[in-house]
Amino acid sequence: MSGHNKWSTIKRKKEKTDNARAKVFTKIGREISVAVKEGGPDPAGNSKLAAVIAKAKAANVPNDNIERIIKKAAGEGSADNYEEIIYEGYGPAGVAVVVEALTDNRNRTAGDVRHYFDKYGGNMGQSGSVMFMFTRQGVVLVDAEDVDEDEIMEKALEAGAEDVIADDGVFDVRTGVHDVAAVAEALTNAGYTVVSAEAEYVPSTYTRLEGDNITQMGKMLEMFEENDDIQAVWHNWENEDDYE
Repeated sequence: MSGHNKWSTIKRKKEKTDNARAKVFTKIGREISVAVKEGGPDPAGNSKLAAVIAKAKAANVPNDNIERIIKKAAGEGSADNYEEIIYEGYGPAGVAVVVEALTDNRNRTAGDVRHYFDKYGGNMGQSGSVMFMFTRQGVVLVDAEDVDEDEIMEKALEAGAEDVIADDGVFDVRTGVHDVAAVAEALTNAGYTVVSAEAEYVPSTYTRLEGDNITQMGKMLEMFEENDDIQAVWHNWENEDDYE
């Protein structure tokens, strides 16, 4: 997900085929399983699980699916053992890229990530090579249609948000990393349409691409998205919408 034009990017992803949506559901399910194993099945006492549930609901994952995954992860029958890994690197023309993965095979995933960087004109870096350009924040996007800016600002701040930014077609509500779920739930209960809710790596600066670099970067992101081990990719590509 990019720092700019998030709403158009999300809409494009929501319009993908059923197969692509199923892949999104599978990836979120994996996140839920890991969160349950780390902090237990009760979202009230597990802020990480609460945040993933908020993300799942915003992605239209059915409640029955969420509950089933939680029960399975909390039971003795689940033997899945995923490791969380962050990869960092540069895309074409120096675009900073952060890749979040959940994998049961570190060597396989590292090899895939390195291959995608290399194939499309980038390179995988060491830990810390680009992370200094990002800040971890909670981001709740709310559909801006027929929404009063002053009103949502008031509701969001009451719910614990830190800031509200009017963007193209959405209100970008910023929160603390552990406050995503509470703010998303409060805004949903207040009647707003939450289109995404998760902890993100938000870039402090952006890089604009031109010419062939746009195609290369777009294809690289598609490869990351197709990989089952990769949960999310964050970057500072400013004009992502130029890739068709």
